[in-house]
Amino acid sequence: MVRPKPPEGIKTKTVAENRRARFEYFIEDVVEAGIALAGTEVKALRQGTGSIAEAFAEVKDGQVWLVNANIPEFSHGNRFNHEPKRPRKLLLHERQINKMWGAVARDGMTLIPLSIYFNPRGRAKVELALGKGKKLHDKREVMKDRDWKRDQARIMRERG
Repeated sequence: MVRPKPPEGIKTKTVAENRRARFEYFIEDVVEAGIALAGTEVKALRQGTGSIAEAFAEVKDGQVWLVNANIPEFSHGNRFNHEPKRPRKLLLHERQINKMWGAVARDGMTLIPLSIYFNPRGRAKVELALGKGKKLHDKREVMKDRDWKRDQARIMRERG
């Protein structure tokens, strides 16, 4: 009998998050991608270590690679431990890769990893987004709106 599939998009444990990405980019499209990891990388991620603050993804030779993501060496690893900042292959369907490659080449968009997490089946996944860079005035607009919402909430709290 076939095991029922767990619902898509549910994160059980978020390991690393790129919180600055939504401030720096207009996020257009978000895709869940698998990530090809070595054994000690998975163990290090399960400990909750890892950073994607400076990471980005690029399409090379019909494959998508996660570049500059830092997964530190596993503390109990031996001589077979992994290299912390090596490029890691992202696992996507060919149609998704072609769509991303077209957007990057034609529209000048960027592939940004938003988070690394484990899904309910225990697989490491990357939330990958197509984004367009914000200009300085766009960022100021976002900060102004955020401040106004905060002030609005404070005024409503004081009134009643």
